[in-house]
Amino acid sequence: MAKLRYERDPDTEKLVRKIVVCLRLDWIDPSRVYVVKSRESASNAIARIYGLPKVFQVSLGFEPCYVIELISEKFDRLPEEEKIKVLLHELMHIPKTFSGGLRPHGRYTSKQTIDKLYAMLRDAKKSGSC
Repeated sequence: MAKLRYERDPDTEKLVRKIVVCLRLDWIDPSRVYVVKSRESASNAIARIYGLPKVFQVSLGFEPCYVIELISEKFDRLPEEEKIKVLLHELMHIPKTFSGGLRPHGRYTSKQTIDKLYAMLRDAKKSGSC
């Protein structure tokens, strides 16, 4: 059985920053959203997001932050459009309070919402505003 490995992904972190700025997701501080790729995961998920719980923020003196974990074996095989939609889905779990908590699946993370955000992003890129 292979050992689960994590590696920071600065290229995808840059993409996340571009998405946040382009779509004006103003409640998200992209400098406190990190991306890691995991390898050798047995998970069925493509990606997950983790928030730093308040107890750790207070006890360790950290600001709220988030980590998006991309399951490399699944995420890397996706077409570019789907990769961006996965990132949008994970970003939409971040609440407007940017507190370290997470929104549950529902209205903000629905396929309809993600498709709408993707279309806005695509249109902004076409018009040159991003």
